[in-house]
Order: sequence, then C-alpha cells, then structure tokens
Amino acid sequence: MMRAPRVDVERQGHTEDKQIGDPHILAQTDTDTTDDSAHSSLQHDIPPTPVLLQGRLARWNDKIEGLAGLEARGITRVTSDEKHAAGIRQYLQMVALWFSMNLTSANIITGLLGRLLFSLGWIDAVCIAIFATGLAACSVSYVSTFGPASGNRTMILGRYFMGYWPSKLACILNIILQIGWGIIGCIIAGQMFSAINGKGLTIAVGCVIAALLIGCIATFGIAYVHLVERYAWIPQLLAILVLVGKSAPHYNTSATFIGEPGTLTASRCSFFALIFASVIGFSAVSADFYVYYPTTTPARLTFSLTWTGIWVGAMFCNIVGIAIATGVESNPTWESAYSISSGALLLECYSGLGGFGSFCLVILALTSVTNNAPCTYAGALTIQVLGRYAKAVPRWVWCVIITLVELICSVAGRNHLYNIFENFLPIMSYWVVPWVTIVVEEHLIFHKLRGVPFDWSAWEDKRRLPIGGAALVAWLVGWAGAIIGMSQVWYTGPVAMKVGGHGGDIGAWLAIAFAGSVFPPLRYWELKVVGR
Repeated sequence: MMRAPRVDVERQGHTEDKQIGDPHILAQTDTDTTDDSAHSSLQHDIPPTPVLLQGRLARWNDKIEGLAGLEARGITRVTSDEKHAAGIRQYLQMVALWFSMNLTSANIITGLLGRLLFSLGWIDAVCIAIFATGLAACSVSYVSTFGPASGNRTMILGRYFMGYWPSKLACILNIILQIGWGIIGCIIAGQMFSAINGKGLTIAVGCVIAALLIGCIATFGIAYVHLVERYAWIPQLLAILVLVGKSAPHYNTSATFIGEPGTLTASRCSFFALIFASVIGFSAVSADFYVYYPTTTPARLTFSLTWTGIWVGAMFCNIVGIAIATGVESNPTWESAYSISSGALLLECYSGLGGFGSFCLVILALTSVTNNAPCTYAGALTIQVLGRYAKAVPRWVWCVIITLVELICSVAGRNHLYNIFENFLPIMSYWVVPWVTIVVEEHLIFHKLRGVPFDWSAWEDKRRLPIGGAALVAWLVGWAGAIIGMSQVWYTGPVAMKVGGHGGDIGAWLAIAFAGSVFPPLRYWELKVVGR
C-alpha cells in the first residue's frame, strides 16, 4: 500500500517551511519536465499567494489534522523526493484497488437492467458486458498512467489538456459525477439494509449509515482508501460467489430478446452505453490514487494492472446481474421481491440460508462504501482545483460537505434509484468521453510525436499552461455530437432516432468522433499562434 505522509510540504492553509507560492517550490523539477529555460521567467509567473487559514480556524484545523493517519495534503503536486518506493506488493495493490472498487452491488444492479429494462437475451447482454467494461477500462487505465509520472491529481492534469480556465468546467461536472455515484451507492446500500431488517430499518436510515461510512474513509485520506480496498475484495468476492451458488438453479441462459426485431439494435446500443458509462466515469479520478507511486513506474504496468482490476471486477458483477435477471421472469418470488427493491431481490436470492444469507447481503451493501469512498475522496480534491479560495479550505472539510450532500440527496431520492441509473449514468459519460479524447490526442500527437515532454512543475502557473481554447471548442463540439446521438426518456437526438425502432444511445461514439476530428487542427493552429 502506498502510504501518504500526514504532513509533508503542505498543510491546508500553510506549510511547514515554505509557502506554497514560494518560487523555490515552483521551480522544483524532475527529469520529466522541459528544459530549464522554461523556468527562467518564474519570478514573473508566480501564482497568487494562496488564501491561508488564520486564527482560531487554523488552530482547529491543526488539531483535526493531528488525528492519527488523517491526510493533510491537498492538491499540491507530489514531487519525486516525496514519493515512496514500490515493489511487487505495491503494484499488486493497483489490481486490488480497482477490483475491490468494481466488485460491487452497483454493477450487479446495472447488469439487471440488460434483461429487465432492455429485454436483451443472455448472450447479447453478456457479450455487451464483456466488451463495454473492457473498452471503458482502457480509458480509465490510460489516464491513471499520468499519476506516477506527474505527481498531479487527475483534474490538475486537466489543466495540461484543457487549459487553466476551461478545465474548471470539467471540474464542476466531475464533482457532480462523483457525488451522483455517491448518492446511488447510498440508495443501494439503504435498500439492502432495509431488506434485511424489514420494517425495523428504513431505506433512509440505511442511506445515512452508508453515507457516514463513505465519508469517514474519504475524510481520513488516501492511506485509508488503499488499506480498505486492499482487503475488502475478499469478503465481497465470497459473498457474491455464495449469491451465484444459491441462485444459479434459477438462471435461464437460453433467454432471448423480447420485442420487435427492429428494436434489438437500439437495445444493444443503449445497454452498451449504460455499462460503458458506469465505468468510464473513473477516468476523471484514476490518477489521484497513484501520485505517491515512483516516477519511474512503467506506464504499461500501470495501465495493465489498472485495466485488469477494473475489467475483471466490473464484468463479473455485470454478468451476475444479467444472470439473476433471467430468473426473475420465471420465478414469481423473485419478481415480487424485485417490485419492492433491488435489495429485496438480492435478499431473496439468498433465501434458505437464514442469517448467513442476511450477513452476505450486509457485505454486498457495504460494497457501496468501497465503491464510493475513493470517489468522494477524489471529489473533494476536485473542488480544491476550482481556485485558490476552494484550495484554502482543508480537504477533509470538503469531504464532510460532500458526505452531507450525498446523505441528503440519497434520502430524498431513495425511491427513484432506477430512474437515476437510467438517466444519470449515460449523461455523465457524455462529458467524460470527449475529455478523454482530447487527453489522448494531446498526449500522443502534440507531445509524444513532437518529442515535447510535459512540464509537470507548471501545474499552478497559468502562463506556462495551455490557453485551452482549442480544447474547449473541441469539447463543446463533442457535447454537440453526444446530444444528437443521445437516447433518454426525456429526449432522443435526431441521429439516435435512426437506430432501431425507438432510438438507441450512440451519444458517446458521436462525441468521440466530433471532438476527435476537431481538436487536432484547432490545437495545431493554437500552438502556431499562441505557442502553448
């Protein structure tokens, strides 16, 4: 496990030896930066002095951050000399982290929708789960490789691809995305806790329990996130294997598509988009968890281990959900339970095991915590990227605020889980997809091919970061492609209407095509005119 130091260079609001705005800190470079001439103008390019906590607030913050293990560092870049050594155990932690985060009840419930919402057959739904999770995992894994190399958080990296100011738009959407996932996780856990305890525990109380657990882990920071994820997958996997063993006799693997032939393609596209969206959102946070890994960490190793953890965990749970869905139609007891909630359905799948079945469902409920604690942690860091005033507020305070928002919204929306699943997930992927497209093209075309390395020390210097005009235009054009290709309950784009009988969601693919076509010529022109 990569352990984060409680206090190194930065405390929120002040530093031990040097202020964050100190030019000596800004001038620190590693072997991954550009030539030294880039630093000759640092005296004129120093960012504004950060807002500092003072007086009683500073003293209270010091006391809270003095709690054992609480991570005090915010978004300040982790330099090479602050990173920790890594061996086989630490690299295997990459697999464990993502496997645990994706071996969750949320992915099981997402799989349920392949049959119960889109009426897909067993083979169709399973193939979609395999390929959609694998493709989305590529995006998450690609972005994660920048964590060890740069020492910067994911949304800080966004400044190198979209510019200092335009990247704030992506930050706002990422905050919404991570909070949205937290809300979904709390509702799922609440349903399961309520199903176990009957009338003794309402869904609302279950949401509160889940939110508090998520917030506690996120507040203490990266070391606790890695610690929990290192071991959590073991009971999670055992609980899911018991679920499969108990419910397998009711599966109908010969199930075929239900509906008109013309709608099959549309259903396939929409379910693919749903599975894809449930994974690709991690692209906006994946580098956050690797900033303490050595700069020398091979990018291919980071990519491969991250991809393996995501793909195996998400795909397996999706397929379990698909299998359970095939049994709902032929099992009146399951169908009745499903009409109550997804938690009641999963409890019914454990029927006959007595208290042990309830215990397994508790473990499944807690998978919402392992899935969303890292997202809440990353969401707090994303808020700090919005500006120096947001950065002045300690990271743990933002974690507490996000937890309260997730708690309140999950209680308010506890009866609308499937509407949130159906409408929220695909929409959130519409901004991530063109963002990742810009990241890949900027990295490969304008840095790799041109032989121009990134200057990671410029993470907070507006005058050394890209303007971002080309990226902003391409990103908005990508959004336009997503809109005409989206298929939602409340709106179906004109291009999406051409897919099948009722329209299929192809918004993500049009977003990639539109943004990917527009960005290279615009970026070339921007470099020629502006020079950065």
